[in-house]
Amino acid sequence: MTVTAEAVKLLRERTGAGLMECKKALLETNGDLDAAAELMRKAGLAKADKKASRVAAEGVIVIERTADGKRAAIVEVNCETDFVAREQDFQRFAADVAKLVLEQRPASLDDLLGLSLPSSSSVDEARRALIAKIGENIGVRRFQVLEAPAVVGAYLHGTRIGALVAMTTGDEAVAKDIAMHVAALNPAYVSTGEVPKEEIERERAIFLEQAKSDPKTAGKPQDIVDKIVDGKIRKWLNEITLLGQPFVKDDKQTVEQYLSKAGGEVSAIVRYEVGAGIEKKQEDFAAEVMKQVHGQ
Repeated sequence: MTVTAEAVKLLRERTGAGLMECKKALLETNGDLDAAAELMRKAGLAKADKKASRVAAEGVIVIERTADGKRAAIVEVNCETDFVAREQDFQRFAADVAKLVLEQRPASLDDLLGLSLPSSSSVDEARRALIAKIGENIGVRRFQVLEAPAVVGAYLHGTRIGALVAMTTGDEAVAKDIAMHVAALNPAYVSTGEVPKEEIERERAIFLEQAKSDPKTAGKPQDIVDKIVDGKIRKWLNEITLLGQPFVKDDKQTVEQYLSKAGGEVSAIVRYEVGAGIEKKQEDFAAEVMKQVHGQ
């Protein structure tokens, strides 16, 4: 039989499952929406819906690299608690997803969720099955692939922070040093040339306002104030760019100086930290215990 797009849409709205899962269930039930929803519920595919609103800010960062070290993938997979983040099935799922990203290089998160794992189930089907088994909300949050003509350096700090560095020149040791630096100091850009002009102008405006209210600079000629602000801009740019930062293994030199001596050049960086940017729910355990004591 032919499954209509409208039927798939309705089943997706009811279950929250992926397109392929909905289409498969409708085919197996001859287009019966109720029967398809029930089938998916039994298979554990619809159970993720109940937990989708729960905050998943724990998890792991996983990195996979090709044998020649010229391409690497970094992935963040989230769960609700650090206990589950250490669970073997969860970590195996995250590793499988990272390998798939490295091999297939999906264009988007939706594309990734539809890809097939070695088990033949899609990433999203495997994710939902894991939710049904473990009982926590689980999600693949983000991923990125870097490729470089020389090497892609990789560094993992436990399972919570990971960094990749694409090197146009340089060896494995240099690449790892820079990846470690990126993981530790979290530069936002490689060089000052990458910093958007509007971001620089916004900082300049802030520094100018500060100068007007500072007794040390208030009333000074504008050209003097401008020079002071220029100096602050240069310092700020060094703080947020990889090349301008003091090298983490030797703060007597900048990363740019280290790379110059080592014969290395960086074209791109990526840094992931578990839960970065996710608003975590603050639990008041004392209040929760009191509620239980009073039967609320």
